Amino acid sequence: MAQTRINVPALYAALDAARRSKNLSWRQLAGEVGCSPSTMTRLANGYRPDADAFMTLTQWLKMPAETFWISDTEDSQDEEPELLAEVGVLLRARKDLGEEEKQHLQNVLEAAMKLHATQRAARNR
Repeated sequence: MAQTRINVPALYAALDAARRSKNLSWRQLAGEVGCSPSTMTRLANGYRPDADAFMTLTQWLKMPAETFWISDTEDSQDEEPELLAEVGVLLRARKDLGEEEKQHLQNVLEAAMKLHATQRAARNR
């Protein structure tokens, strides 16, 4: 039977991005979120949070918990949506960004992904 678990690196990266955008230290972030600083340290070291901390963190991020689930099934990689399409939907849903800002961010991401694909292809030759 396939097992589903928390993608700790993805959760930590989302928290780190939010922390940096708010210009907070990890200790300040823990206080704002309402969890202990040791929870943040455990995440940094790759340990899963307990269920209550996980729900608190995802609610603070305003992201569905499912965003941070991964499955052990072999075909889970095949089910990944196209990244630019997924990000485009997220950007368009943002109410705190103007249309020009949304388009700019999508263009930046698209350029970065093209550069990465080119570099990956060069390494694989």
